[in-house]
Amino acid sequence: MIDPAHTPQHLPPRLILAPMEGVVDAVMREQLTAIGGYERCVTEFVRVSQTVLPKRVFFRYAPELRQGGFTPSGTPVYLQLLGSHPELMAANAARAASLGAPGIDLNFGCPAKTVNRSQGGAVLLRSPKLIRSICEQVRDSVPERTPVTAKIRLGYDSDEQFEEILDALSGVALSEITIHARTKRQGYRPPAHWHQLRQARLMLPYPVIANGELWTPADVARCAEISGCDAFMLARGALCRPDLGAAIVAAHRGEVGPTFSWPEAQQLLVTFLARNRALYDPRYAVNPVKQWLVYLKVYYPQAAALFSEVKRITDPDDMALALQGRSALARAA
Repeated sequence: MIDPAHTPQHLPPRLILAPMEGVVDAVMREQLTAIGGYERCVTEFVRVSQTVLPKRVFFRYAPELRQGGFTPSGTPVYLQLLGSHPELMAANAARAASLGAPGIDLNFGCPAKTVNRSQGGAVLLRSPKLIRSICEQVRDSVPERTPVTAKIRLGYDSDEQFEEILDALSGVALSEITIHARTKRQGYRPPAHWHQLRQARLMLPYPVIANGELWTPADVARCAEISGCDAFMLARGALCRPDLGAAIVAAHRGEVGPTFSWPEAQQLLVTFLARNRALYDPRYAVNPVKQWLVYLKVYYPQAAALFSEVKRITDPDDMALALQGRSALARAA
């Protein structure tokens, strides 16, 4: 049990890059962890439903397994599983661990309707005993040295079951738990209820990682003060500001780190496009760039103008020219 009165603001914040479905893939993890600040990251969820998945599925979601489970900059990548069958979840966790996954994360927080309708993600918050069974069986199925973590929300329709969920998980030997400080019904609408994480820290014998509405170093400092947490999972904020992790660490040290400039962000997009072309079908390499630009518009006004210029581009060569500040029409001149 962790004393909720203890607010570890003197400790350097531990930062985890969130597993955002369809957004934070291996290429994005490579880009953001190279800038620095992250202790680890987590894959998009691997859906477990009817069988023990073949190795190729795990390598598709976590190609870092071919490098020992680390990004090129040396950040460990936990493999996330999503499902509702304890035995199958355990068997797939064992397979992932045997392939070298540095850790296993369990998703009980995804609010997507399609996922919840198939009995995955946040809908399981209605069944705390089932969540406990999944966690216990996964923990028992992997080597003791392999961390097992989980991600939850405050509840499904409301936070009325939050204490019951915490009670169910208090006896499970998890390494850590991430709590998105909103219910499934609240989705991503502000505010995040950071104060409720103090109750979790009181009831759980392992660290609580705060998640939700962490856009700036000031947000993280405020969340630490309110929740008492010293670990934070960054999601949309990390995509809007690529150096957010490094900036949070610098702010904690009392430093004003160099601002990640728009030209640096542009160069990041150039590299991002090139990596997507190299790893995936070049025909689809432009779509992740457009998607990232939508996030970057929040922090960089220049990204809005660039997005307007490139939103109809489908050719990766034209996209490369536009990202480098040259007209995509130059090729035809």
